[in-house]
Amino acid sequence: MDTLLVFGARNLGRVLARELAEEGWRVAAVARSEATIQQLHDEVPAAVGLIGDASNADDVERIFAEVGDVDLVVNAITTTPSFGGPIHEAPPDALDAYVGTLLPGILNVLRVGGRILAAQGRGTLVQVTGGSARRGNPGRGPWAAAAFATRALVQSQAAELRDEGVHVALLIVDAIIESEKTEHLLEDEPPERSASMEEVARAIKYLHEQSARAWTHELQLTPALERWVP
Repeated sequence: MDTLLVFGARNLGRVLARELAEEGWRVAAVARSEATIQQLHDEVPAAVGLIGDASNADDVERIFAEVGDVDLVVNAITTTPSFGGPIHEAPPDALDAYVGTLLPGILNVLRVGGRILAAQGRGTLVQVTGGSARRGNPGRGPWAAAAFATRALVQSQAAELRDEGVHVALLIVDAIIESEKTEHLLEDEPPERSASMEEVARAIKYLHEQSARAWTHELQLTPALERWVP
């Protein structure tokens, strides 16, 4: 039985756990709150729910130890934007939520997950990020700084772990992902302007199912009505 470990169980992680559990996977998902874990259990009763914070190195070590052998590690953590506006209007702490909290959480999952998978000599590690990993948008400079850094980390690790039999990939979702959190942003918008969590989950599964003869290390999802394409 394949095992999924996903960090960020509130939205995408919950849907990914549900989709793979329905296919017979053992699934474990991490969240910072009991409320999120309860929502996970309501939808995916067989899921293992784990409380932890990816930005805490000890939490990440503990979680991997509790889960044991794992086939697919997905990091879908995010943060609440602390500033949105032009850089010349940004306060001195505009980077804190991104570079001070989010980026260490991403690094912890990459470094511990990469070490575990390398020791196994197999497995897939997928880091999810947004379109700001490819371009800095107006009003989103601090977020882009963390997203660009995330892309660099994943590119480095993908090259480092290829010879260890580990597939590392960056999944760039260049779209608003439909969820309760983004409902207000998508009112009266056609579905072709956004991505569903189910579509993102399918992309993750696609990456995991690839042969080592044709690994994709960076995949971008772009909805039909997005005009900025690769």
